[in-house]
Amino acid sequence: MKIFSGLIVVAVVLLAFNSMFVVKEGENALLLQFGRIVRADYQPGLHFKLPVVQQVMRFDNRILGLDAQPERYFTLEKKSVNVDFYVKWRIADNAAYYRATSGEETQAIQRLTPIVKDALRFEFNARPLEDLIAGGRKDITERVRQQTDAVARKTLGIAVVDVRIKRIDLPDEVSGSVYKRMRAERLQLANELRYTGQESAETIRADADRQKLVLLADANRDATKVKGDGDAQAAAIYAQAYSQDPEFFSFYRSLAAYRKAFGDGKGVFVLKPDSEFLRYLNDGPGRPR
Repeated sequence: MKIFSGLIVVAVVLLAFNSMFVVKEGENALLLQFGRIVRADYQPGLHFKLPVVQQVMRFDNRILGLDAQPERYFTLEKKSVNVDFYVKWRIADNAAYYRATSGEETQAIQRLTPIVKDALRFEFNARPLEDLIAGGRKDITERVRQQTDAVARKTLGIAVVDVRIKRIDLPDEVSGSVYKRMRAERLQLANELRYTGQESAETIRADADRQKLVLLADANRDATKVKGDGDAQAAAIYAQAYSQDPEFFSFYRSLAAYRKAFGDGKGVFVLKPDSEFLRYLNDGPGRPR
């Protein structure tokens, strides 16, 4: 009798423990009865259920990750790119999540992955490669997040928190084509800069030549003016000297002519002895011939 009573007490205790469950922080709980959802809105804390006939299924309420393998997509101009991406998601509707995935995270990732890939494929197909290289990732990821979040909430009970593209790689054949195009563009730019530089150099050189001609013309004009002024002053001085003593002036001019004619010691003249040029050599200044 005591043994039977003890068994009853143990059974009651087990049933009491089986009728209680705790939902922790960071968890979601779902109450099932024969596979049918009874309740799905539990808050963290202690809760009760019918023992044996009701089961509790717990889900992680934190943000989870999906790190997919790189996928190849085609751009607007039908060029292929390899895209490596990841997704951050969490369970938004316990009941819908359980119905769609039976509460299995692996199954949820398997069903979420093609949704994200389809959205990425649509965005990449609508954009040229140049926009992708130039930095259009932010717009793409935000549009993909919005599209996948709407579909995933409706079909899987999942909220897509973030979609990020880690890297975009070009296949070898595309990389070569892009490199050739970029090289051609850089060569064209270099030629344009070289042509502009040559044009500027010619302009500067022409301006320098013009300034040189102007400076030389101004210098020649000033030199001619100074020489003319000097010649005028010399003529005035000569005239003044001649008016004061014509004979001496004539003697002085003859000496200058002798110096110029015989200065190098090599001059040879064939003249008559009574030549006017030899006047002062024969007679001297002031003496009659």
